Amino acid sequence: MPAARESLLDAAYTALARRAWSAVRMVDVAAAAGVSRQTLYNEFGSKEGLARALVRREADAYLAGVERALNTHSDARDRLAATAEWTTTAARDNALVRAMLTGCWSERLPSPTLSAVPSSSAVPAQRRADGPLPSPGDFVTMVRDRAVAALSVPGAAKNDNGELARSCELVVRIALSCVAAPPADGGVGDLVRGALHRQLPGHGLSAPSPTAEGR
Repeated sequence: MPAARESLLDAAYTALARRAWSAVRMVDVAAAAGVSRQTLYNEFGSKEGLARALVRREADAYLAGVERALNTHSDARDRLAATAEWTTTAARDNALVRAMLTGCWSERLPSPTLSAVPSSSAVPAQRRADGPLPSPGDFVTMVRDRAVAALSVPGAAKNDNGELARSCELVVRIALSCVAAPPADGGVGDLVRGALHRQLPGHGLSAPSPTAEGR
């Protein structure tokens, strides 16, 4: 029941915005979603299963936003800046995303173990949620690899691709530092563009030469 599952996850997310996870009741989540409590348990198995599914959904939504940001502009530096800006915005607006990216889970939030848990669910989406959940380090790798895939130039030298990977990881880590300590005027986008100012000419990340600028 995909529609019921999404409605239940929406209801759980809304409830979490209003009260601590420990105070969220399964019966209230079911009622808010307009389904029976049995349907909720059929989908998630338990409150822990619901928490894992909610975390997994928010992780997937964050990564989908990364993909969109990487396809927003034609200029590589702007694409990476957009990715960093999305990261800081998502973390600011979504407490679960912030917790996943930083590893800091407040007492208000569910804190499911990141390792896989035994699953006997017949629901494929729940079996996935019961699998391993991403750690902060996993997110660094996943965002970096998505950026490299989006920005790689066919036929680029191996050394250029290595530099690209290092630059993409640098951008991710700049973004995460801005999640922990938001920058002042200019924001994370300017920090990223400044860090990439003279890097990776083969991938469109270097600054224009003075000659080119004067034409």
